Amino acid sequence: MLVLGLVLLALLGLPLFVVLGAGSLLAAHSAELVPAVLIIEISRLAASPNLTAIPLFTFAGVVLAAGGAAQRLVRLFNGLLGWLPGGIAAVALVACAFFTSFSGASGVTILALGGLLLPMLSRAGYPERFSLGLLTSSGSLGLLFPPSLAILLYGIVAGVNIDELFLAGLLPGLLLLVILVLYSGLIGKFAGVPRQDFSWPEARQALRMGIWDLLLPVLVVIGIFGGFVTISEAAACTGLYVLILEAFIHRTLDLRRQLMELLSETTLLVGSILIILGVAMGLTNLLIDAQLPTKILEWMEGSVDSKLKFLLLLNLFLLIVGATMDIFSATVVVVPLILPLALLYGVDPVHLGILFLANMEIGYSTPPVGLNLYIAMQRFRRSILTLFRSVLPFLGLMLLWLGLVTYVPFLSLWWKNG
Repeated sequence: MLVLGLVLLALLGLPLFVVLGAGSLLAAHSAELVPAVLIIEISRLAASPNLTAIPLFTFAGVVLAAGGAAQRLVRLFNGLLGWLPGGIAAVALVACAFFTSFSGASGVTILALGGLLLPMLSRAGYPERFSLGLLTSSGSLGLLFPPSLAILLYGIVAGVNIDELFLAGLLPGLLLLVILVLYSGLIGKFAGVPRQDFSWPEARQALRMGIWDLLLPVLVVIGIFGGFVTISEAAACTGLYVLILEAFIHRTLDLRRQLMELLSETTLLVGSILIILGVAMGLTNLLIDAQLPTKILEWMEGSVDSKLKFLLLLNLFLLIVGATMDIFSATVVVVPLILPLALLYGVDPVHLGILFLANMEIGYSTPPVGLNLYIAMQRFRRSILTLFRSVLPFLGLMLLWLGLVTYVPFLSLWWKNG
């Protein structure tokens, strides 16, 4: 009855960390364990060498959003890519992917770019349903690109090298971007969207204004994979870089007036992640002590006789998880349970990470808990049903992409196979 009561309270809106914390205490009491065992996982989390990267990269995303990076990026990509078939749509996709990689999967991308890009797409002649679907589904498009917070969190929870995860996400992320850009070009052709002329003066001006933003991910990737900095050091350098960029180069922020506000917003975002992470890891540890993964393994061994079938069932399960849980909660609750199963069937933990994040990316636009749908509803003043219908073609393409990522491991493990 207590468990059912917690589930009911969660459905009614009780904060997730309260539900998980109460569930952890209930599980500890049922197993006749001292509740202090839950603190062990929080202590281990606090000792993680990569933990500091989460608040620092989150801070960088908050500063970029407040400093007008969204507008500069749209102008930059429009100047460089706007002449292509479906150019404005390609600009929207690339800008959203770029922005999400730094702002995290928090809906900031739709809020920051949606109001700017929807009128641009409408003026270019794209159908409204297509434009709404593109912007809603693009709110999570950069999840697989460094320095994605989702990748950092998966690496910490699964104990997987984060550098390897960053490398593994590049090809799948680029593949999805290319698929959506090609689809957008096709829609633009059928809708008779005119191509804009390329302008060297506008491209130079846009590049001059946006070059520092464009260099940021390049410097992060070179710094990490070149062996010059660790993940945490790269995050610290990124935070300092964006402060200098917005306060002294573009002068869009007044640090004396706005710094505390930016830090406060960062604290709320990071705190909500860490408090869920801490209590969920404690609950997961109790589930492992209760041999739940072992029981699931025994069932899988008797029911699933091939890696192919396991991957199919895994995707179906993760699609359901992605449609009912937010990505951070799903990471800390689900990953420790599926990791031993994946190892049993010979799935590389890095490949598993990309599969997991790909499913979560699709879940962002899927009812009933698709975060992108609710944020887009507020931003564009459209009903959930209208937005869901709009994203259906994009979800179909993303499911096709998920199949490729699942059954062509080379896309995630190219760096290892090479």
